[in-house]
Amino acid sequence: MLLMHLREAVCEANLELNRRGVVLYTWGNVSGIDRERGLVVIKPSGVGYETMRPEHMVVVDLDNTIIEGDYRPSSDTRTHTVLYRAFPAVGGIAHTHSAHAVAWAQARRPLPCLGTTHADHCAGEVPCTEPLSREQVRRDYEAETGHAIVHALEGLDPLAVPMALVAGHGPFAWGKTPADAVRHAVILEEMARIATLTAVVSGGAPPPLEDHVLSYHYERKHGKNAWYGQDKSK
Repeated sequence: MLLMHLREAVCEANLELNRRGVVLYTWGNVSGIDRERGLVVIKPSGVGYETMRPEHMVVVDLDNTIIEGDYRPSSDTRTHTVLYRAFPAVGGIAHTHSAHAVAWAQARRPLPCLGTTHADHCAGEVPCTEPLSREQVRRDYEAETGHAIVHALEGLDPLAVPMALVAGHGPFAWGKTPADAVRHAVILEEMARIATLTAVVSGGAPPPLEDHVLSYHYERKHGKNAWYGQDKSK
Protein backbone atom coordinates (compact mmCIF):
# COMPACT_ATOMS: atom_id res chain seq x y z
CA MET A 1 0.00 0.00 0.00
CA LEU A 2 1.43 3.37 -1.07
CA LEU A 3 2.55 6.01 1.44
CA MET A 4 1.48 4.12 4.54
CA HIS A 5 3.27 6.49 6.90
CA LEU A 6 1.50 9.48 5.35
CA ARG A 7 -1.82 7.61 5.35
CA GLU A 8 -1.42 7.08 9.10
CA ALA A 9 -0.57 10.74 9.67
CA VAL A 10 -3.52 11.96 7.60
CA CYS A 11 -5.95 9.55 9.25
CA GLU A 12 -4.76 10.62 12.70
CA ALA A 13 -5.09 14.29 11.73
CA ASN A 14 -8.69 13.72 10.61
CA LEU A 15 -9.47 11.95 13.86
CA GLU A 16 -7.92 14.85 15.79
CA LEU A 17 -10.33 17.27 14.08
CA ASN A 18 -13.16 15.13 15.42
CA ARG A 19 -11.64 14.86 18.91
CA ARG A 20 -11.24 18.65 19.08
CA GLY A 21 -14.91 19.16 18.28
CA VAL A 22 -14.49 21.26 15.15
CA VAL A 23 -16.29 18.80 12.85
CA LEU A 24 -19.62 16.96 13.03
CA TYR A 25 -20.63 13.72 11.35
CA THR A 26 -18.58 13.52 8.12
CA TRP A 27 -17.93 17.26 7.82
CA GLY A 28 -14.38 18.41 7.21
CA ASN A 29 -11.27 16.84 5.78
CA VAL A 30 -7.50 16.76 6.11
CA SER A 31 -4.85 15.91 3.53
CA GLY A 32 -1.08 15.60 3.38
CA ILE A 33 1.38 15.63 0.50
CA ASP A 34 4.51 13.68 -0.37
CA ARG A 35 6.39 16.38 -2.28
CA GLU A 36 9.02 14.01 -3.71
CA ARG A 37 6.38 11.85 -5.36
CA GLY A 38 3.87 14.62 -6.00
CA LEU A 39 1.13 12.55 -4.36
CA VAL A 40 -1.59 13.66 -1.95
CA VAL A 41 -3.27 11.51 0.70
CA ILE A 42 -6.75 12.72 1.61
CA LYS A 43 -9.79 11.67 3.63
CA PRO A 44 -12.40 9.63 1.74
CA SER A 45 -15.72 11.31 1.02
CA GLY A 46 -18.55 10.65 3.45
CA VAL A 47 -16.76 8.14 5.70
CA GLY A 48 -17.53 8.57 9.39
CA TYR A 49 -14.75 9.30 11.86
CA GLU A 50 -15.81 6.42 14.10
CA THR A 51 -14.89 3.87 11.41
CA MET A 52 -12.02 5.66 9.69
CA ARG A 53 -8.72 3.78 9.22
CA PRO A 54 -5.43 4.62 7.44
CA GLU A 55 -6.25 2.14 4.69
CA HIS A 56 -9.40 4.13 3.90
CA MET A 57 -7.36 7.19 2.88
CA VAL A 58 -7.18 7.92 -0.85
CA VAL A 59 -4.02 8.73 -2.80
CA VAL A 60 -4.33 11.19 -5.69
CA ASP A 61 -1.85 13.07 -7.82
CA LEU A 62 -1.80 16.84 -8.25
CA ASP A 63 -4.04 16.48 -11.30
CA ASN A 64 -6.65 14.81 -9.06
CA THR A 65 -6.26 11.37 -10.61
CA ILE A 66 -6.85 8.56 -8.11
CA ILE A 67 -3.63 6.57 -7.77
CA GLU A 68 -4.72 4.21 -5.02
CA GLY A 69 -7.79 3.76 -2.85
CA ASP A 70 -11.07 1.89 -2.63
CA TYR A 71 -13.11 5.01 -1.86
CA ARG A 72 -13.89 8.27 -3.59
CA PRO A 73 -11.67 11.08 -2.26
CA SER A 74 -13.07 14.08 -0.41
CA SER A 75 -15.29 16.33 -2.49
CA ASP A 76 -12.86 19.15 -1.62
CA THR A 77 -9.86 17.38 -3.17
CA ARG A 78 -9.50 19.84 -6.05
CA THR A 79 -9.34 22.72 -3.56
CA HIS A 80 -6.50 20.97 -1.73
CA THR A 81 -4.50 20.27 -4.89
CA VAL A 82 -4.79 23.89 -6.05
CA LEU A 83 -3.36 25.01 -2.70
CA TYR A 84 -0.53 22.46 -2.83
CA ARG A 85 0.46 23.66 -6.29
CA ALA A 86 0.34 27.32 -5.21
CA PHE A 87 2.05 26.96 -1.81
CA PRO A 88 5.17 24.74 -2.11
CA ALA A 89 6.02 25.04 1.61
CA VAL A 90 2.66 23.59 2.67
CA GLY A 91 2.60 19.91 3.66
CA GLY A 92 -0.91 19.53 5.08
CA ILE A 93 -4.35 21.13 4.65
CA ALA A 94 -7.46 21.00 6.85
CA HIS A 95 -11.01 22.13 6.16
CA THR A 96 -13.77 22.36 8.73
CA HIS A 97 -17.20 23.89 9.20
CA SER A 98 -16.50 25.05 12.75
CA ALA A 99 -19.26 27.38 13.87
CA HIS A 100 -17.54 30.68 14.71
CA ALA A 101 -15.16 30.60 11.74
CA VAL A 102 -18.09 29.77 9.46
CA ALA A 103 -20.04 32.72 10.91
CA TRP A 104 -17.28 35.13 9.84
CA ALA A 105 -17.08 33.45 6.43
CA GLN A 106 -20.83 33.74 5.99
CA ALA A 107 -20.62 37.42 6.95
CA ARG A 108 -18.01 37.77 4.17
CA ARG A 109 -15.64 39.38 6.66
CA PRO A 110 -11.94 38.81 7.27
CA LEU A 111 -11.11 37.93 10.85
CA PRO A 112 -9.28 40.93 12.33
CA CYS A 113 -6.38 40.58 14.73
CA LEU A 114 -7.87 42.06 17.89
CA GLY A 115 -5.47 40.71 20.48
CA THR A 116 -2.39 38.72 21.30
CA THR A 117 -4.11 35.32 21.21
CA HIS A 118 -4.58 35.86 17.47
CA ALA A 119 -1.14 37.44 17.02
CA ASP A 120 0.56 34.42 18.59
CA HIS A 121 -0.60 32.26 15.70
CA CYS A 122 -1.25 34.43 12.64
CA ALA A 123 0.72 37.44 11.39
CA GLY A 124 -2.28 39.67 10.76
CA GLU A 125 -5.95 39.33 9.89
CA VAL A 126 -7.27 36.09 8.44
CA PRO A 127 -8.33 36.96 4.88
CA CYS A 128 -11.75 36.19 3.47
CA THR A 129 -12.14 35.33 -0.19
CA GLU A 130 -14.34 37.08 -2.70
CA PRO A 131 -17.61 35.23 -3.36
CA LEU A 132 -17.48 32.91 -6.37
CA SER A 133 -19.33 33.98 -9.49
CA ARG A 134 -21.98 31.84 -11.17
CA GLU A 135 -19.50 31.03 -13.92
CA GLN A 136 -16.80 29.97 -11.45
CA VAL A 137 -19.23 27.63 -9.70
CA ARG A 138 -20.32 26.09 -12.99
CA ARG A 139 -16.76 25.78 -14.29
CA ASP A 140 -15.19 23.99 -11.32
CA TYR A 141 -16.51 24.95 -7.89
CA GLU A 142 -13.85 23.18 -5.82
CA ALA A 143 -10.86 24.28 -7.90
CA GLU A 144 -12.16 27.84 -8.08
CA THR A 145 -12.47 27.80 -4.29
CA GLY A 146 -8.75 27.02 -4.14
CA HIS A 147 -7.94 29.78 -6.60
CA ALA A 148 -10.00 32.24 -4.53
CA ILE A 149 -7.95 31.34 -1.46
CA VAL A 150 -4.70 31.78 -3.38
CA HIS A 151 -5.88 35.20 -4.57
CA ALA A 152 -6.84 36.21 -1.01
CA LEU A 153 -3.32 35.28 0.16
CA GLU A 154 -1.62 37.28 -2.59
CA GLY A 155 1.43 39.05 -1.16
CA LEU A 156 1.29 37.08 2.10
CA ASP A 157 3.48 34.26 3.39
CA PRO A 158 1.15 31.23 3.65
CA LEU A 159 3.14 29.90 6.61
CA ALA A 160 2.78 33.21 8.46
CA VAL A 161 -0.93 33.44 7.62
CA PRO A 162 -1.78 29.73 7.63
CA MET A 163 -5.54 30.06 7.28
CA ALA A 164 -8.31 31.70 5.27
CA LEU A 165 -12.08 32.03 5.23
CA VAL A 166 -14.01 31.16 2.08
CA ALA A 167 -16.95 33.54 1.65
CA GLY A 168 -20.25 31.84 2.35
CA HIS A 169 -18.49 28.54 3.00
CA GLY A 170 -15.99 28.19 5.82
CA PRO A 171 -12.37 27.94 6.95
CA PHE A 172 -9.33 26.28 5.41
CA ALA A 173 -6.05 26.01 7.29
CA TRP A 174 -2.66 24.57 6.44
CA GLY A 175 0.82 23.96 7.75
CA LYS A 176 4.03 22.05 7.20
CA THR A 177 2.34 18.77 8.14
CA PRO A 178 -1.23 17.45 8.42
CA ALA A 179 -0.95 17.79 12.21
CA ASP A 180 0.08 21.44 11.81
CA ALA A 181 -2.90 22.06 9.57
CA VAL A 182 -5.29 20.62 12.15
CA ARG A 183 -3.72 22.66 14.93
CA HIS A 184 -4.22 25.83 12.88
CA ALA A 185 -7.83 24.86 12.10
CA VAL A 186 -8.57 24.39 15.81
CA ILE A 187 -6.82 27.65 16.70
CA LEU A 188 -8.68 29.52 13.96
CA GLU A 189 -12.01 28.44 15.46
CA GLU A 190 -10.92 29.68 18.89
CA MET A 191 -9.69 32.97 17.42
CA ALA A 192 -13.05 33.42 15.67
CA ARG A 193 -14.94 32.60 18.88
CA ILE A 194 -12.94 35.16 20.87
CA ALA A 195 -13.35 37.80 18.14
CA THR A 196 -17.11 37.22 18.13
CA LEU A 197 -17.28 37.68 21.90
CA THR A 198 -15.10 40.78 21.66
CA ALA A 199 -17.45 42.31 19.08
CA VAL A 200 -20.41 41.64 21.40
CA VAL A 201 -18.68 43.07 24.48
CA SER A 202 -17.48 46.17 22.62
CA GLY A 203 -20.89 46.79 21.11
CA GLY A 204 -19.59 47.09 17.59
CA ALA A 205 -16.35 46.89 15.65
CA PRO A 206 -13.47 46.76 18.16
CA PRO A 207 -10.13 48.34 17.21
CA PRO A 208 -7.42 46.04 15.85
CA LEU A 209 -4.38 45.18 17.92
CA GLU A 210 -1.57 47.69 17.48
CA ASP A 211 0.90 46.59 14.79
CA HIS A 212 3.91 46.76 17.10
CA VAL A 213 2.24 44.44 19.63
CA LEU A 214 1.10 42.09 16.88
CA SER A 215 4.63 41.87 15.46
CA TYR A 216 6.19 41.31 18.88
CA HIS A 217 3.89 38.43 19.74
CA TYR A 218 4.16 36.75 16.36
CA GLU A 219 7.95 37.07 16.16
CA ARG A 220 8.59 35.70 19.64
CA LYS A 221 6.96 32.42 18.57
CA HIS A 222 7.68 32.24 14.85
CA GLY A 223 10.44 34.72 13.97
CA LYS A 224 13.98 33.83 12.93
CA ASN A 225 15.16 34.42 16.50
CA ALA A 226 12.01 33.16 18.25
CA TRP A 227 12.48 32.72 21.98
CA TYR A 228 9.13 31.30 23.14
CA GLY A 229 9.27 27.84 24.75
CA GLN A 230 12.27 25.67 25.48
CA ASP A 231 15.50 25.12 23.57
CA LYS A 232 14.73 21.86 21.76
CA SER A 233 18.42 21.20 21.10
CA LYS A 234 18.99 20.55 24.83
